[in-house]
Amino acid sequence: MTATAYPHLLSPLDLGFVSLPNRAMMGSMHTGLEEHPKGLGAMADYFAARARGGTALMVTGGFGVSATGALALGTRTMASEKDMDMHRVVPERVHAAGGRIALQLIHAGRYAYNPKSAAPSAIQAPINPFRPRAMSPEEVEQTIADFAHAAALARQAGYDGVEIMGSEGYLLNQWLAARTNQRDDAWGGDFERRMRLPVAIVRRVRQAVGPDFIVIYRESMLDLVTDGSTGEEIVTLARAIASAGATMINTGIGW
Repeated sequence: MTATAYPHLLSPLDLGFVSLPNRAMMGSMHTGLEEHPKGLGAMADYFAARARGGTALMVTGGFGVSATGALALGTRTMASEKDMDMHRVVPERVHAAGGRIALQLIHAGRYAYNPKSAAPSAIQAPINPFRPRAMSPEEVEQTIADFAHAAALARQAGYDGVEIMGSEGYLLNQWLAARTNQRDDAWGGDFERRMRLPVAIVRRVRQAVGPDFIVIYRESMLDLVTDGSTGEEIVTLARAIASAGATMINTGIGW
């Protein structure tokens, strides 16, 4: 790659309240270190090494905003003061190495490997032996609060931001798609009502963390499933997410 092929790649990115030294971002992926039996020190070292290599911003693998929303029964979350204290080592080591890091917040919905999983509708995923229950309106409101609480804890732990997982077929992606959201209340129906939940979560997260904290929304650009979001719906959601307070949108693909 020549220096002029991508002239903006290594130039600073001003987010208004913080400037990143370049535009290299390491997207979220699960490394297996999230569940290390000795805590998050190994994960901290993993990201610190990449910070020393010059990556401006990194995003962790997903941590559940609640026990129900975690990827599997008993996997780690960001839902309590104890969780927050465990996480402190990650931003500390990344900052010492000159980088910045965001914590991905996830609710797995019907993908959760948990017999008590919850989703927009009680529709079982083909990759999961457990059939989820449909969330009650009260559980929907609690999920919004869980994301906001997790984001506030992430800030207290020292993270530079959070990423709200809305892609790859997890809860918020399930909520947007007619194939998995067959509700007939205020949280389902046409796309405007189906997108209420992710927009409400971004808005509440921004309120919880204040204006000077990175809020990323990971949006599915192409679901690759029948009755997924259309191109027009994807653009409509992106605009609503930006208006609700997201700093940036990171894109994903497929379920």
